[in-house]
Amino acid sequence: MPPTDQIIYFDATLSPNRSLSPRAFVIVMTIVGCVSFVAGLLFVSQGAFPVIGFFGLDALAIWYALRWNARQLKQETRIRVTAETVDMEHLVPGKPAKRASVPTPFARVGLAYPERSPSVLSISHGAASWAIGAYLTGDERRSLAAALEAAIQRARAERYA
Repeated sequence: MPPTDQIIYFDATLSPNRSLSPRAFVIVMTIVGCVSFVAGLLFVSQGAFPVIGFFGLDALAIWYALRWNARQLKQETRIRVTAETVDMEHLVPGKPAKRASVPTPFARVGLAYPERSPSVLSISHGAASWAIGAYLTGDERRSLAAALEAAIQRARAERYA
């Protein structure tokens, strides 16, 4: 987001929780590789030569799945509230950034609780609505909604003081 000379009432960067650090990834893949290799050697010693290749493919599939998951966790959402606008920016590696700007006086924060799915936190303006923080837990969404509401109220108070 471009720098601004206005008072910033809320500025946050949201990102998914990482379940596996880079060091832990190396440890897990070392264990998977060693187990696959030893199990493959056991099959080779019994005369089942092609099985070692399938163990290698399994290890490669696990490596690919963990790398893909780590790449997906690099996404982030930035939200900034000023007296003029609520700016949102969603960044996903390898894709163009999605940006939206809503006038603060008309911004509405909504937290919907559908019957069979997780809650949805959104910022609306008129008929348009932008969902944010889809990867946050329910408690984190409630906390973020309360903080955004308070920031928007403070920004409106400055604007109309």
